[in-house]
Amino acid sequence: MAELAELQPTDFRAFMAQRLADGIAHSSLARAMSVIRGFFKRTAKSGYAENPALAAVRSPKIPPPIPKPLSIKDARAVLASSSDPDTDTEPWIEARDAAVLTLLYGCGLRISEALGLNRHHLEQLRGDVLRVLGKGDKERIVPLLPAVNQAVERYVDLCPYPGGAEAPLFVGARGGRLQPAIVQRRVRNLRGRLGLPNTATPHALRHSFATHLLARGGDLRTIQELLGHVSLSTTQRYTAVDTERLLEVYDQRHPQGRNADHGEPAQSVWRWVADLKTR
Repeated sequence: MAELAELQPTDFRAFMAQRLADGIAHSSLARAMSVIRGFFKRTAKSGYAENPALAAVRSPKIPPPIPKPLSIKDARAVLASSSDPDTDTEPWIEARDAAVLTLLYGCGLRISEALGLNRHHLEQLRGDVLRVLGKGDKERIVPLLPAVNQAVERYVDLCPYPGGAEAPLFVGARGGRLQPAIVQRRVRNLRGRLGLPNTATPHALRHSFATHLLARGGDLRTIQELLGHVSLSTTQRYTAVDTERLLEVYDQRHPQGRNADHGEPAQSVWRWVADLKTR
């Protein structure tokens, strides 16, 4: 026990370096260090040994998880399947679920933002843009696709609970505000029917919105505004661009690429390389 009490910060850092060299993930190493800290806290409390050197050692930083979006094909399949008549589902409920999922993928809304809409938002939902109140009461404007207009309109026409201006737009079977758990259960059923992975969740549709925009040439600043992210670093998680996309941009935009004679602006490939380094 005396030897453990004499361990120095360099010993703990050497331990972490060796574990990382052995291929241990940062998250696993962070848990290991948490166990070590807990052990020394217990021995100090019991009067066996103390090691103040551990306080000078930082646990490894865990990188933020990379979003797991659906492919364009799978996202379309989820929306199409949510619109299919179900023998066990009333038509208005099927239309409601389809409208909610279309909002998540078509506008990049959080599920709380979609379910927080009230009847007075219908005027906006029938137009070109929607004002969304997101986290921290920060308002943003998102464009509305015709598919979103149509899905919401179909639901409204069938919904048996009209309500007033402040009534919830999306309601449950008894007329109260629709709960996220019901939408999550609906997506679980859909992914089982379609054979999708467990990462196919309602929030994955928001990830898909951002990732597919980026893959089609959308810039990070615009996507940041559409998602309502306070920090650009949060949006940069979506820059996990595959090699094929990187090579495509290089080939099309580099002065010596195939399209160099077409008079297109030379967009530096190094911007994309810098984005990749932020993973």
